[in-house]
Amino acid sequence: MSRIDDVINVAGHRLSTGQMEEVPAGHADVAECAMIGVADALKGQLSLGLVVLKSGVDRAADELAAELVKRVREQIGPVAAFKHIAVVKRLPKTRSGKILRGTMVKIADGDAWKRPATIDDPAILDEISSSLQQMGYGK
Repeated sequence: MSRIDDVINVAGHRLSTGQMEEVPAGHADVAECAMIGVADALKGQLSLGLVVLKSGVDRAADELAAELVKRVREQIGPVAAFKHIAVVKRLPKTRSGKILRGTMVKIADGDAWKRPATIDDPAILDEISSSLQQMGYGK
């Protein structure tokens, strides 16, 4: 069985975060990414991508976002409803390297969340929270 944060439910379509992450990760300027589902009144959840750029890449975020949206639309389809991208410096991970998608979903949805004891660098969650607030998510 998969974990609940490994699936995004967009308008009744169950989308794998792993499959969706492969598309932006294949872009030449992207070092790593994480896909999460954020609450949406109409569709249930919307896809939100958090993207870390490769070292030395300096591009406009909106230009990169347009390219990534196009790639996801071509390779997965419009059902992914992928339109929201945040360029971040790093992703929150456990010491073993697992991305904390569940915690990021809670932050984006404005739900109460706890800082996991297994997090590699606790300051990353504050950076993610700030980035998501700039996009209008969270509290």
